[in-house]
Amino acid sequence: MDPHALNECHSADSPRCSCCGESEYEAGGISRRGFLGGVGAATLAGVGWTALDAGTGAAEPAPRTDLNKGAPLRVKPVLAYSLARRVELTSWRPYGGLQAPEHVDQEVQRIGEELKKLAASAEFGLELLPLARASSDAEVKTLAASDADVLLVYGAGGPQQWFETLAASNKPNILFVRHRSGPVYLWYEIAHWRLLRKSEDLIAEPNMDTDDVVVDDYGDVLWRLRALYGMKNTMGTRVLAIGGMAAYSAPGQKLGPAYAQNLWKFGFKTVSHEELEKHLTKARADQQVLKEVERQTAELLAQKGVTLHTDRKFVVNTFLALKVVKDLMQEAGASNLGVAQCMGGLIRVIQTPPCLILSLLNDEGYTAFCHTDMTHAVPGVLLRHISGKPSFVSNSHYPHHGLVTLAHCSSPRKMNGKDYEPTKIMTHFESDFGAATKVEYTKGQVTTNLIPNLRCTKWFGFRGKIADTPFMDTCRSQIDVQIDGDWRKLLRDVQGFHTVTCYGDYLREVGYVLKKVKMEWENVSEIG
Repeated sequence: MDPHALNECHSADSPRCSCCGESEYEAGGISRRGFLGGVGAATLAGVGWTALDAGTGAAEPAPRTDLNKGAPLRVKPVLAYSLARRVELTSWRPYGGLQAPEHVDQEVQRIGEELKKLAASAEFGLELLPLARASSDAEVKTLAASDADVLLVYGAGGPQQWFETLAASNKPNILFVRHRSGPVYLWYEIAHWRLLRKSEDLIAEPNMDTDDVVVDDYGDVLWRLRALYGMKNTMGTRVLAIGGMAAYSAPGQKLGPAYAQNLWKFGFKTVSHEELEKHLTKARADQQVLKEVERQTAELLAQKGVTLHTDRKFVVNTFLALKVVKDLMQEAGASNLGVAQCMGGLIRVIQTPPCLILSLLNDEGYTAFCHTDMTHAVPGVLLRHISGKPSFVSNSHYPHHGLVTLAHCSSPRKMNGKDYEPTKIMTHFESDFGAATKVEYTKGQVTTNLIPNLRCTKWFGFRGKIADTPFMDTCRSQIDVQIDGDWRKLLRDVQGFHTVTCYGDYLREVGYVLKKVKMEWENVSEIG
């Protein structure tokens, strides 16, 4: 049996597969833990659903209108400094260029101008709070308790305990120190051995490491903030699971939902195929809905670069189902969609595979993937928020000669986040039925590629470059990706099956986030 059909071989009325013996499962009853480090509390607020907290009586969240947009990352800049007084015949003056009140005022002005440029260069939602001065224990403690998502700490001076207090605030800290970008900072000298190593040989600070310290370069600040923005908006993601939960992830062990819920604070709402069919029946009886669906179909097929290679009725069926699905997502407050038993039940309900539905949702800024499998849903959501571009979840093939083929029938078209790639709308390959996308990816395009393992403990990553977009007898959207790095190591070590791909290079950001959530990460591509 084709391994990627694992979740599609169940009949609509049987929870157990006759050919693989695995059962579908629901997400209810999985325990919750405290929110990771306080990050993304606003994103998680009100997440209690019946499907998530069975029996708790938690109120349903209010409907949201911005499901495909992330919440801005709230960053509190902090200038830490200490002004020394001269004492004769002793070492009274620590390192650093801030030695007088006027120096501090000048540095505040300098930082303000730099932060304006930083905000202007951010392509993600970034809210920079007013710069705070910290020159006492009381001020440091107050700032550690602020409601910001991230503390951007300028380490001009001050004692070690200040920085330890800020690091222990349950918020990510980025420590910025100056070497050549302005007056030299004390903590440029001592960040490594005083803060990180506690005057010993090994890293001993539990809340920070070398990746959290930046010297001079605001580009290095920006990519870290981009990573934390992605992390914040992935935490607390709400999932609409059509047809229930399904597992590639260690099938039968129910790891996927528990992993997504406990580590990433996902919430789930399940809609059965029967319930979906009731909504579709109502929509088909509404002439205004049918008129709008026809308009959307004509608009899509008239787009430049789109050609139709299947029956038009399947595109109409897609837009009808899309309308119902978006309404259900809105009611549930869900920004992520998963579809289980695509070929075992759903295809009969919507009279087309869900492939084009998933493609259209991803192009609109949502995240939507086959199988409702949390192993690939989590990296798909994270990569979407980090990159600001759709993620393509695909089947992996055997790496060879530095290449790997990736293919699936539900690829997004707006892969750079702005422009549509040329696309053939064809049948889903294995069923030879309905509407699916064959997207002609841009040759030479650099890609980020993530492969999560089945046990939900480790992700593999590599930078790639699209070498070809073939037309083999496989899932419709196909790319041959040239692996940048040790492809033989990838071949030897890789686990899992699905690959999550987006345009651009975001390996640094992904690795930074995975370190924060304490997941294993293996990147076979070198990072400059």
